Amino acid sequence: MPTELEELVGFITNPRPEIRGLATENLVPYSTSQPAIFKADKLKPVTHLKLLIKDHPKIAEHVITILINLSADREVLESLATDDKFLNEVFRQITIPTEPNANLLSMLLANLGKWDALKTVTNKKQQPPDGLGSDGLVLNQLLDLFVKGAGGGYNKHADFDHLSYLFADLSKHSEIRHHFVRKQEYDGVIPLNKLKVFTEHKSDVRRKGVASTIKNVAFDVSSHPLFFSEDDIDILSYLLLPITGNEEYELEETMSMLPDLQLLPPDKQRDTDPSIIQTHVETLMLLSTTRPGRERMREVNVYPIIRETHLRVEDPGVQEACERLVQVLMRDEADPTKEGHDGGQVKAIEQAQNEDDDEIIEV
Repeated sequence: MPTELEELVGFITNPRPEIRGLATENLVPYSTSQPAIFKADKLKPVTHLKLLIKDHPKIAEHVITILINLSADREVLESLATDDKFLNEVFRQITIPTEPNANLLSMLLANLGKWDALKTVTNKKQQPPDGLGSDGLVLNQLLDLFVKGAGGGYNKHADFDHLSYLFADLSKHSEIRHHFVRKQEYDGVIPLNKLKVFTEHKSDVRRKGVASTIKNVAFDVSSHPLFFSEDDIDILSYLLLPITGNEEYELEETMSMLPDLQLLPPDKQRDTDPSIIQTHVETLMLLSTTRPGRERMREVNVYPIIRETHLRVEDPGVQEACERLVQVLMRDEADPTKEGHDGGQVKAIEQAQNEDDDEIIEV
């Protein structure tokens, strides 16, 4: 005989919307406290929930929230992330300018990005909605949603901030990294250039996801010339500004810095999140993998900024990352015994990144 909770789960398929609404609303807390009830009968409840994301907006809100929480379970995550019909509906709905649950769909996609096979999103295509100005590739549509949707610019119900977490997970894969640094035919823009402008955004979520995406793409050493090129990505100022505060430098130090770093206002504040600062310093560490990268950072006097960051940010992770970078920037390039020294540091960064990537959003 089914328990009351099992009976409640059964009501999510009731033909009456008011019954479905009450059932899904009351089931939201159990999606974190007792997720096993949704895995009965070979995930049949999950199968029903996947269909209900198209239900009335209020019911769909509860359904998507439940799926966000359940995606912490590996079996449920696989069921969601490998269901092409379900994914296509999520991609379709999130691009509708009036979709009231677009932010929840962003959170759901952020969690689905934990499933490696979701990288095939680069090959998925759908008709872009009017007003988005994107092409038929789903990944480009999500990138344009993220850019145009900031602060409710595309959909008044959503800011799409959590898509940055999806980009961060997708950029662990080489084909996605390749996509992020290649100019797109439809708008002539390199995708990473759309993201880099948000390294100082007011949203902690957006800044954190963008910082991690840039760092992951920087693992592709072959693309480093693009990172430094003024005609391509030109990333350095976007990494250095968030970690720079209002400290004063000697005139000689200042004059060698990038122009954007020379005339900062007296109320300039560095990022308040130490984990984001650490991520940016680790990205600089990755970009120091090649000698041209190290020489460019010396040329624009990155060292004093890292020195002050180390002094002023009392966080072990930040300080350790700063120390690693300083060791590389200050070393003697003429010493052949130092060649290859960066490899261990890069491996350590990658290991730490993989540990961070396990986090799942819950609602």
